[in-house]
Amino acid sequence: MQPAETNTTKVHVWNDPKIRSIFYQIVTLGTVCLIGFYLFSNTQANLERQSIATGFGFLEKESAFEIGESLISYSSADSYAKALFVGFLNTLKVSFIGIIITVILGTFIGIARLSSNWLVSKIAGIYIEVFQNIPVLLQLFFFYAIFYEIFPSPRQALNPMPGVFLTNRGIDFAVPVYQTAHKYMLIMFLLACLVSYIIKRWAKARQDKSGKTFPAFTVSTGLIFGLPLLTWLLFGAPTEMDIPVLAGFNFEGGVNLSPEFGALLTGLVLYTAAFVAEVVRAGIQSISHGQTEAAMSIGLKQGQIMNLIVLPQALRVIVPPLTSQMLNLTKNSSLAVAIGFPDFVAVTNTSINQTGQAIEGVALIMVCYLTFSLLTSAFMNWYNKRIALVER
Repeated sequence: MQPAETNTTKVHVWNDPKIRSIFYQIVTLGTVCLIGFYLFSNTQANLERQSIATGFGFLEKESAFEIGESLISYSSADSYAKALFVGFLNTLKVSFIGIIITVILGTFIGIARLSSNWLVSKIAGIYIEVFQNIPVLLQLFFFYAIFYEIFPSPRQALNPMPGVFLTNRGIDFAVPVYQTAHKYMLIMFLLACLVSYIIKRWAKARQDKSGKTFPAFTVSTGLIFGLPLLTWLLFGAPTEMDIPVLAGFNFEGGVNLSPEFGALLTGLVLYTAAFVAEVVRAGIQSISHGQTEAAMSIGLKQGQIMNLIVLPQALRVIVPPLTSQMLNLTKNSSLAVAIGFPDFVAVTNTSINQTGQAIEGVALIMVCYLTFSLLTSAFMNWYNKRIALVER
């Protein structure tokens, strides 16, 4: 009878779902490790057979190629590491500026889509349908062609406003010449933002405790604009501008936004904003109409209802899919290589062509976009937790 009891015990152990799940996980992990080891060893053998060097030692070597657009000083005598850092900064610039403009434009279009005005609603709907259903790569080609085919040469530059010139070399515009006042204006701006945050927290706590309201928005706006303006006046109100001037075949002075950057930013923003608009529309429509009617019954205006009642609650629905759209914009920026903008992918491809170290280059691209994605997700998850409703 003893052997039968042992067999019964074994059957019972195997029928335990926890034990089975652990066994399957161990088998899966072992299989993945074996496949990874096979691929790694096979790759190493092939590289040795073809006498291809491995490792990241090439990053210290001279790059020997120029980059057309850079946020920091760079020359062909610099290392591959600095060249890749230039590409990293260019990708960061496009992604950061693009996300900010996309969120603003997408929110505006999403609210307009729900407008009671027939014309405004239809225009927003047409925008969404058009830009959602045209591949983003085609949009990049289209806007890139506009710069080179429609905009004139520098000698016939379009001048829509003083200090701004549109040409097939990009957009040139005037900027203030650096003064000591600008440094202190920035300090005052940051200080005003900090004070405004403190005032907002204090006003909310005061209202929760006593029911009395405080014009925190008005005071904060006055501080944010007033302190830098006062600093500017105290330093003599410097107004000297660095204005672009035609010199030969191009403009000198001011700031230039290249056609590649302009086309990339425009295409990514217009494409992604169409999806953000639908996210915003869905979030607003998820709020019960009864709350809007209740707000109207106590005399709140449409703008107040949207800012104080609807949007704060809709953000709980908007933020998760909005995070995905931010990540999509960042990853779609890799299409910059198609129109010649020197982003991280383009610079890495050039490095791979010169060094032959494709595995290391592709690995760096993966790490770059993984870093962008994780940082964006971490920030949005933190923000999502802050706006989440606390259950009692």
